[in-house]
Amino acid sequence: MKISLLLNIPWSAVIDIVSKWKQLGTTATQPLSGRPRKMTELGQRMLKRTVRRSHQLSLESIAKDLQTSCGLQISTKRVRRELHGMGFHGRAAASKPYITKCNAKNLMQWCKVCCHWTLEQ
Repeated sequence: MKISLLLNIPWSAVIDIVSKWKQLGTTATQPLSGRPRKMTELGQRMLKRTVRRSHQLSLESIAKDLQTSCGLQISTKRVRRELHGMGFHGRAAASKPYITKCNAKNLMQWCKVCCHWTLEQ
């Protein structure tokens, strides 16, 4: 009980840590049960390289490319999930108005006139 007060952690956590030490001889996190990941680190690097090389590829073509290069039988859903996990998201670019030479000239003139304005103006 003194240990939990000194460390400012619950008494049940202390009991769990001590019992884990007695059973396993370590307090390190043990591997969890479950299906191993289908995508390895090598596969993730290949996927990132493929996407950065050409942004216009579809998920099907990316999956086929991974099957030929790494030998991974991977679905398009898994490709999408892995890409989202890496921070790649399929978004359309924002459309920007075309600025003609005339518009650019007028904008520059307006900026030069307004650069000395106060906050009230």
